[in-house]
Amino acid sequence: MDRRKGGDREANGGLAEATASRLRFDSDEEAEAEEVGMDVEESAGAEGDEQEGEEVVGSDKTSADYYFDSYSHFGIHEEMLKDVVRTKSYQNVITQNSFLFKDKIVLDVGAGTGILSLFCAKAGAKHVYAIECSQMADMAKEIVNKNGYANVITVIKGKVEEIELPVPKVDVIISEWMGYFLLFENMLNTVLYARDKWLADDGVVLPDKASLHLTAIEDAEYKDEKIEFWNNVYGFDMSCIKKQAMMEPLVDTVDANQIVTNCQLLKTMDISKMTPGDASFTVPFKLVAERNDYIHALVAYFNVSFTKCHKVMGFSTGPRSKATHWKQTVLYLEDAITICQGETLMGTMTVTPNKKNPRDIDIKLKYSLDGHRCQVSRTQYYKMR
Repeated sequence: MDRRKGGDREANGGLAEATASRLRFDSDEEAEAEEVGMDVEESAGAEGDEQEGEEVVGSDKTSADYYFDSYSHFGIHEEMLKDVVRTKSYQNVITQNSFLFKDKIVLDVGAGTGILSLFCAKAGAKHVYAIECSQMADMAKEIVNKNGYANVITVIKGKVEEIELPVPKVDVIISEWMGYFLLFENMLNTVLYARDKWLADDGVVLPDKASLHLTAIEDAEYKDEKIEFWNNVYGFDMSCIKKQAMMEPLVDTVDANQIVTNCQLLKTMDISKMTPGDASFTVPFKLVAERNDYIHALVAYFNVSFTKCHKVMGFSTGPRSKATHWKQTVLYLEDAITICQGETLMGTMTVTPNKKNPRDIDIKLKYSLDGHRCQVSRTQYYKMR
């Protein structure tokens, strides 16, 4: 599964571009309520044409190159920049809390086009070090120069784990590290590495809190289209593919009207204190039906908070908030569960990085229901690739 690549739901299961409005938590009580209920060369002409085109970063890459260096392509950055919730939230955090940045040394981890670095520079940062591993770093340097911040922003091309900064410590680390299901692509570990190596004792990590949430939905129509489709493909039995289809979580936008149960907080992460091992966990859940209905899938989403601001700020990727490019993560169940109002679907979810590729995620889901019309107990496994 590729992160942040466009296309509509009908085409490839819902990796479409979408935008949304920012969510602000105006008090601790509201935040708690939300937790419980709720980012070359120009093509040549004919052979033998000796005319040289202007070099354009990334334009000489093939699809194979993008597989290994997908963040070099401008399209992914366009989608993220046009995600108003993501980009405007970061902009508001920086511009409305300039006391966090004024005359401070800032480290931007995974800078991309350099948009967060530009916000920080505009807010009065003394200097910003923007680290970007992909070829987009070359374009970020040009963007910085074009906007007159070359004396404030230094773009460093390379992996965080392999580069050295010209300063021993930084005051602020800012990063948009979140992936699908919060943890897909595992960029969080890179932020934690930078924190442990460079952040001053009284320094700030932004964002500093992230939480994963779970709910259950009715989704018979689309489950039939996506999963049961393999039972009869133009008259042929291809049901052997169903198991693989079930194991791959679907990234898609869920209609709030599909929600059958409460939304439960699964896990809260304090980015300023956690260790890399904290991204592997097993947590219990209890989802209580709010009406008589059927459950075809569980849905995970995340919230992000900036608690060091003058007033706590943040945003949600939940189905009751407007859509972001992260959408939600849908885990289809083998069973179509009949549940009555007040009954509880309970279980545990285990999340671990894949052993072969730690940027991928393995999910183990155990669930059971002892209801009036349905009794079920099952364990399912999912792989986010």
